[in-house]
Amino acid sequence: MTNDQSFMSQSAITVTVKLFAAYQEAYGQSEIVLEFPPQTPAIAVLERLISQHPELEKWQEITRFGINCQFVSPDTLLVNGDEVVLIPPVSGG
Repeated sequence: MTNDQSFMSQSAITVTVKLFAAYQEAYGQSEIVLEFPPQTPAIAVLERLISQHPELEKWQEITRFGINCQFVSPDTLLVNGDEVVLIPPVSGG
């Protein structure tokens, strides 16, 4: 639809994604900045990372999400300026 396309092109939101463990290893850095259309859920961040690094797919079902230092559900909507953290399981003792 034309209305949806024009709305999406008018304003993108920018989020900073903090990367840990397997995500940091895949990207070779501790954070990245991504743009999304308004009304994008947190799960879209993970989906984009997996599309760029398919080897991360094995972590999809067990990754938790944080936005601005709060654990959130995958369907929580992002807003401009959010700091998103993807938290894969960690092992160690």
